Amino acid sequence: MKLTYASRFEILPTAPFDFRLTVKRPAGWSLFNAGEIYEDGTLWTATRLLETVIGLKLKFLGTVENPRVLATVFTQRPLPAQKKREMKSALEILTGADQDLREFYAMGKRDEILRHTVEDLYGMHDTQTAYLFNSVVLSICLQMARMDRSLKMMAAVTKHYGDRVQFDGKEIVVEPSAERITKLKPAEFARKCNLGYRAKYLVAAAKMVARGFPGTLEILKMQPEEAKERLMELPGVGDYAADIINPHGGFPIDAWSVDVFGKLFFGKEPEDRRDAIEEVKQEGVRRWGQFAWLAFFYVAQDLENLSKRLGTQLRLQ
Repeated sequence: MKLTYASRFEILPTAPFDFRLTVKRPAGWSLFNAGEIYEDGTLWTATRLLETVIGLKLKFLGTVENPRVLATVFTQRPLPAQKKREMKSALEILTGADQDLREFYAMGKRDEILRHTVEDLYGMHDTQTAYLFNSVVLSICLQMARMDRSLKMMAAVTKHYGDRVQFDGKEIVVEPSAERITKLKPAEFARKCNLGYRAKYLVAAAKMVARGFPGTLEILKMQPEEAKERLMELPGVGDYAADIINPHGGFPIDAWSVDVFGKLFFGKEPEDRRDAIEEVKQEGVRRWGQFAWLAFFYVAQDLENLSKRLGTQLRLQ
């Protein structure tokens, strides 16, 4: 698929805004797409936004304290003026450009754990997935699997069922649409991508998304608890997976992250991971309140530095 029409506009993020940390996370998390290309302050990515497959070029022009981003959206057909305005508004939200970190930083500087991460990752904004089904695939592939296995499953899903797009001299594979996954037989899907039991949930969830399940921007308009309840209607999405998908954020503790936060909160890894999940989750919410997700996000991106600063070994894999 060649995307030859370009629409340009400027995004002015709320400072502080570190472009590199925001779009190219230390832990390797992508902005929108695992095949993204980052070179010298410019990111090329591709996704599905407002029911349109787009290529996206983001070029950083400012500084952390005076940030400016030039966005170029590539499409198959010219964007009408109204659609261009909607794209700009959506990207300001999804890239975290409108996020004000001042209250979080004020709290973090008083916290014995977060005071390190907010210094290490100053200006890193949280972002949102452009296409909700991508997060559904992520959350279900993360269940009962170590990170390396989860990444291999997601890569296989994209390889076999994604769409290849070309724009601005780059080629990127976009993760598959929910509509395409609805046409798959779970047994064959599981075999081809080594998904195991997850395949049947992904196909069932894809059918709900394809029928008109709310997208990221719609869920952001809901109250956090309402949004989580809606997300848990999706097949295969429980409390942990909903916290991963929910654009309002949660505190997604599982059998692997419980080791990290158990050690941070209580000084040691829990003896029984599964029994400790709820205790660790409650402590994170008690300690960090409305900023629990941002705290989780910052810690997860700063494990190497945090391990050195605290004289311990923290790992999420």
